[in-house]
Amino acid sequence: MIRAWLNFDSIGIFATLAALYFGVAVTLVLLVFSSPLKTTIKTFTGVVAPFFSSVAILFALLTSFLSYDILERNRQASKAVQSEAGELQNVYSLSVASVTDMSEIRKSLQTYVASVLKHEWPPAAGHSAPDTDAAYDEFLRRLSDPSISRDASAAVHAAMLSAAVHAGTARNNRITLSTDRTAELKWISVLLLGVITQVAIAVVHLERRRAMVAALTVFSTGAIVALGLVALQEDPFGGVFKVSPVPLERLLTLPTTLTQAPDAQVQVAPVQVAPATK
Repeated sequence: MIRAWLNFDSIGIFATLAALYFGVAVTLVLLVFSSPLKTTIKTFTGVVAPFFSSVAILFALLTSFLSYDILERNRQASKAVQSEAGELQNVYSLSVASVTDMSEIRKSLQTYVASVLKHEWPPAAGHSAPDTDAAYDEFLRRLSDPSISRDASAAVHAAMLSAAVHAGTARNNRITLSTDRTAELKWISVLLLGVITQVAIAVVHLERRRAMVAALTVFSTGAIVALGLVALQEDPFGGVFKVSPVPLERLLTLPTTLTQAPDAQVQVAPVQVAPATK
């Protein structure tokens, strides 16, 4: 149930929260002032206001813990994308700096990136795409050519292979984080504590209808906004606050074939040194 709710769009998420908390608020007001149980309920009059604060603090703490878990996962997802793009950029830069022609390696790099953006973005399936696996294997195969160590140097070859392996590790982290979700029990605990906080507000306002309505409206609105914004960030690669693929897209704009201008002949004018004066 919680998972289905989190898969709603932004309007659906906020509408569900509004129906829950405003519905509970209306129910509490009707129970206290219009139901046959109102006489029995008002026998609880006298509960002091600090009682409400204790429950509200628990709700705030659990909401903070929930928000931290979700924000930390989004930060790791963004870091995984940045790391993958950064390591691929390192391979590209080393291929450009090498004295040998590595245009085929650069082409296979861009083929892999294009496959990631086409078949694995957003990476909601939780597993790698076969076409992207094949593109990555081809990229590693070209990088594993022994002639690179002979022509470019063993140090350059080792650095390129290391960067490519690290890019693959970042890719695996990105795919894993795409299906990582907060435990439903945490969401249920936070939502129930919000309802319990509403009950606590009603208990400390049993004597005045307008005061109860105002307090419940303010708290319900705050809970809807806070929990709605947190829920929109549950999926790091979807929704409103999603990780951007721009770092990977920039790699597709890099040239695969480099053109060198002919060497210019630089003429150095003779320098005339004036005789030293005595």
